[in-house]
Amino acid sequence: MARKRFDDSNCSVARALNEVGDWWSLLVVLHAMYGTRRFVDFQKELGIARNILCDRLARLVDNQVLKKVEVGEHGSRFEYRLTEKGRDLFPIVVALRQWGDKWNPAPEQTPLDLRDRETGEPIQPITVQSSDGRPLSVRDVLVRESVPAIGTANKKAV
Repeated sequence: MARKRFDDSNCSVARALNEVGDWWSLLVVLHAMYGTRRFVDFQKELGIARNILCDRLARLVDNQVLKKVEVGEHGSRFEYRLTEKGRDLFPIVVALRQWGDKWNPAPEQTPLDLRDRETGEPIQPITVQSSDGRPLSVRDVLVRESVPAIGTANKKAV
């Protein structure tokens, strides 16, 4: 059975998951954020099968999350580097890490200590905030459709 695609969905979450939604893709992006660039290094660090890694790298390049850069003579060696679109996934990856550390921590390992490179201070938890900086929960947010559909209300709770 083929995996459902959401390219034409009105839901931006579904469309984003088309590009980076499977766990191998997000782990490839995470390791790219750590500085991994070469195919063999992704394979070694992730323990991923070559065919799966080839597929995920190609998909991430096609979706412009990574770019494939020639670094050897005659195109014999390539690196995969994050694009601006890929770097924009940083808060999502940090939020997933923080959520995982809270709800599914490693039993015998302390969480990674993420710090601001400039100040050395720990980073703050990722939060959704109001325009004045107040943290908001799912219960504090309303969704407004950008163009009201005929015969439907334009407000709904999340």
